[in-house]
Amino acid sequence: MAGCSIIASASIFVLFLLIGFSSAKELLVGGKIDAWKITSSEADSLNKWAERSRFQVGDHLVWKYDGKEDSVLEVDKEDYANCSTSNPMKEYNDGTTKVELDRPGAFYFISGAAGHCQKGQKLVVVVMSPRGGRRSAGFSPAPSPAPSAEFEGPAVAPTSGATALKSGLVMALGVLAMSVGCFLM
Repeated sequence: MAGCSIIASASIFVLFLLIGFSSAKELLVGGKIDAWKITSSEADSLNKWAERSRFQVGDHLVWKYDGKEDSVLEVDKEDYANCSTSNPMKEYNDGTTKVELDRPGAFYFISGAAGHCQKGQKLVVVVMSPRGGRRSAGFSPAPSPAPSAEFEGPAVAPTSGATALKSGLVMALGVLAMSVGCFLM
Protein backbone atom coordinates (compact mmCIF):
# COMPACT_ATOMS: atom_id res chain seq x y z
CA MET A 1 0.00 0.00 0.00
CA ALA A 2 2.93 2.37 0.72
CA GLY A 3 4.25 1.74 -2.80
CA CYS A 4 0.91 2.81 -4.27
CA SER A 5 0.97 6.02 -2.26
CA ILE A 6 4.44 6.88 -3.54
CA ILE A 7 3.40 6.19 -7.14
CA ALA A 8 0.30 8.37 -6.76
CA SER A 9 2.29 11.22 -5.23
CA ALA A 10 4.99 11.01 -7.89
CA SER A 11 2.48 10.99 -10.76
CA ILE A 12 0.62 14.01 -9.39
CA PHE A 13 3.92 15.87 -8.97
CA VAL A 14 4.97 15.08 -12.56
CA LEU A 15 1.56 16.19 -13.86
CA PHE A 16 1.79 19.57 -12.09
CA LEU A 17 5.40 19.97 -13.23
CA LEU A 18 4.43 19.42 -16.86
CA ILE A 19 1.53 21.85 -16.64
CA GLY A 20 3.79 24.51 -15.08
CA PHE A 21 6.39 24.27 -17.85
CA SER A 22 3.87 24.38 -20.68
CA SER A 23 3.04 28.08 -20.31
CA ALA A 24 5.61 29.46 -22.80
CA LYS A 25 4.43 29.49 -26.41
CA GLU A 26 5.78 29.96 -29.89
CA LEU A 27 3.65 32.62 -31.56
CA LEU A 28 3.53 32.95 -35.33
CA VAL A 29 3.90 36.67 -36.07
CA GLY A 30 0.66 37.99 -37.50
CA GLY A 31 -1.02 34.64 -36.96
CA LYS A 32 -0.04 33.35 -40.40
CA ILE A 33 3.04 32.36 -42.36
CA ASP A 34 3.10 35.25 -44.85
CA ALA A 35 2.36 38.06 -42.38
CA TRP A 36 5.85 39.67 -42.47
CA LYS A 37 5.16 41.93 -45.46
CA ILE A 38 3.90 45.38 -46.35
CA THR A 39 0.21 45.47 -45.46
CA SER A 40 -2.54 46.96 -47.57
CA SER A 41 -4.20 48.80 -44.68
CA GLU A 42 -3.69 49.87 -41.07
CA ALA A 43 -6.38 47.38 -40.02
CA ASP A 44 -4.20 44.52 -41.33
CA SER A 45 -1.03 45.77 -39.64
CA LEU A 46 1.04 43.55 -37.40
CA ASN A 47 0.63 46.07 -34.59
CA LYS A 48 -3.15 45.51 -34.66
CA TRP A 49 -2.45 41.78 -34.26
CA ALA A 50 -0.03 42.48 -31.40
CA GLU A 51 -2.58 44.72 -29.62
CA ARG A 52 -5.07 41.82 -29.59
CA SER A 53 -2.47 39.36 -28.31
CA ARG A 54 -0.93 38.65 -24.91
CA PHE A 55 2.79 38.03 -24.65
CA GLN A 56 4.51 36.54 -21.61
CA VAL A 57 8.17 36.35 -20.65
CA GLY A 58 9.49 33.10 -22.13
CA ASP A 59 7.25 33.17 -25.22
CA HIS A 60 8.92 33.08 -28.64
CA LEU A 61 7.93 35.08 -31.72
CA VAL A 62 8.31 33.15 -34.98
CA TRP A 63 8.57 34.83 -38.40
CA LYS A 64 8.23 32.91 -41.67
CA TYR A 65 9.42 34.88 -44.73
CA ASP A 66 11.73 34.75 -47.75
CA GLY A 67 15.19 35.33 -46.27
CA LYS A 68 16.59 36.30 -49.70
CA GLU A 69 14.11 39.17 -50.02
CA ASP A 70 13.66 40.43 -46.46
CA SER A 71 14.97 40.36 -42.89
CA VAL A 72 13.85 41.10 -39.34
CA LEU A 73 15.71 43.75 -37.37
CA GLU A 74 15.32 44.17 -33.62
CA VAL A 75 15.85 47.86 -32.91
CA ASP A 76 15.40 50.41 -30.14
CA LYS A 77 12.39 52.72 -29.87
CA GLU A 78 14.05 55.61 -31.71
CA ASP A 79 15.19 53.48 -34.66
CA TYR A 80 11.70 51.97 -34.81
CA ALA A 81 10.08 55.43 -34.99
CA ASN A 82 12.58 56.59 -37.65
CA CYS A 83 12.68 53.28 -39.56
CA SER A 84 16.45 53.34 -39.21
CA THR A 85 18.10 50.09 -40.33
CA SER A 86 21.69 51.28 -39.80
CA ASN A 87 22.23 50.14 -36.20
CA PRO A 88 20.03 47.14 -35.29
CA MET A 89 20.49 45.44 -31.93
CA LYS A 90 19.96 42.10 -33.72
CA GLU A 91 19.51 41.14 -37.37
CA TYR A 92 17.86 37.98 -38.70
CA ASN A 93 17.64 36.90 -42.35
CA ASP A 94 17.24 33.13 -42.19
CA GLY A 95 13.59 33.00 -43.36
CA THR A 96 12.46 31.32 -40.15
CA THR A 97 13.33 33.64 -37.31
CA LYS A 98 12.62 32.75 -33.70
CA VAL A 99 13.08 35.41 -31.00
CA GLU A 100 12.63 34.76 -27.29
CA LEU A 101 10.78 37.43 -25.33
CA ASP A 102 13.13 37.24 -22.36
CA ARG A 103 11.99 40.25 -20.34
CA PRO A 104 8.89 42.33 -19.71
CA GLY A 105 8.47 45.55 -21.67
CA ALA A 106 8.49 46.61 -25.31
CA PHE A 107 10.30 44.89 -28.18
CA TYR A 108 10.65 46.74 -31.50
CA PHE A 109 11.06 45.04 -34.90
CA ILE A 110 11.33 46.48 -38.41
CA SER A 111 11.90 45.06 -41.86
CA GLY A 112 15.46 45.26 -43.16
CA ALA A 113 14.32 45.53 -46.79
CA ALA A 114 14.73 49.02 -48.24
CA GLY A 115 11.59 51.13 -47.84
CA HIS A 116 9.48 48.40 -46.21
CA CYS A 117 9.44 49.88 -42.71
CA GLN A 118 8.32 53.25 -44.06
CA LYS A 119 5.38 51.45 -45.70
CA GLY A 120 4.33 49.89 -42.38
CA GLN A 121 6.28 46.64 -42.14
CA LYS A 122 7.13 46.91 -38.46
CA LEU A 123 6.00 45.51 -35.14
CA VAL A 124 5.92 46.50 -31.47
CA VAL A 125 5.32 43.74 -28.93
CA VAL A 126 4.65 44.52 -25.27
CA VAL A 127 5.53 41.66 -22.93
CA MET A 128 3.58 41.50 -19.70
CA SER A 129 5.33 41.33 -16.35
CA PRO A 130 5.76 37.85 -14.88
CA ARG A 131 3.00 36.67 -12.58
CA GLY A 132 3.58 37.60 -8.97
CA GLY A 133 5.07 40.97 -9.90
CA ARG A 134 8.64 39.89 -9.18
CA ARG A 135 11.25 42.33 -10.34
CA SER A 136 14.76 41.53 -11.36
CA ALA A 137 17.59 43.60 -9.90
CA GLY A 138 17.64 47.10 -11.31
CA PHE A 139 14.69 46.65 -13.65
CA SER A 140 11.22 48.09 -13.34
CA PRO A 141 8.86 46.23 -15.67
CA ALA A 142 6.62 48.14 -18.03
CA PRO A 143 2.90 48.10 -17.28
CA SER A 144 0.93 45.31 -18.91
CA PRO A 145 -1.21 46.30 -21.88
CA ALA A 146 -4.89 46.93 -21.27
CA PRO A 147 -7.20 44.06 -22.21
CA SER A 148 -8.68 44.31 -25.68
CA ALA A 149 -12.45 44.21 -26.16
CA GLU A 150 -12.17 41.71 -29.00
CA PHE A 151 -9.43 39.31 -28.01
CA GLU A 152 -8.24 37.00 -30.73
CA GLY A 153 -5.34 34.97 -29.40
CA PRO A 154 -2.19 34.75 -31.45
CA ALA A 155 -1.62 31.74 -33.65
CA VAL A 156 0.61 29.24 -31.91
CA ALA A 157 3.32 27.73 -34.08
CA PRO A 158 3.75 23.96 -33.81
CA THR A 159 6.75 22.99 -31.72
CA SER A 160 8.67 19.89 -30.78
CA GLY A 161 8.13 20.96 -27.16
CA ALA A 162 4.42 20.31 -27.61
CA THR A 163 5.17 16.71 -28.61
CA ALA A 164 7.39 16.26 -25.55
CA LEU A 165 4.68 17.73 -23.35
CA LYS A 166 2.07 15.33 -24.77
CA SER A 167 4.40 12.36 -24.23
CA GLY A 168 5.12 13.37 -20.65
CA LEU A 169 1.44 13.95 -19.97
CA VAL A 170 0.53 10.51 -21.33
CA MET A 171 3.24 8.96 -19.15
CA ALA A 172 2.05 10.83 -16.06
CA LEU A 173 -1.54 9.78 -16.71
CA GLY A 174 -0.39 6.17 -17.11
CA VAL A 175 1.39 6.25 -13.76
CA LEU A 176 -1.68 7.87 -12.21
CA ALA A 177 -3.88 5.10 -13.64
CA MET A 178 -1.54 2.48 -12.14
CA SER A 179 -1.74 4.15 -8.75
CA VAL A 180 -5.53 4.19 -8.92
CA GLY A 181 -5.37 0.50 -9.75
CA CYS A 182 -3.29 -0.06 -6.60
CA PHE A 183 -6.00 1.52 -4.47
CA LEU A 184 -8.75 -0.57 -6.08
CA MET A 185 -6.99 -3.85 -5.25
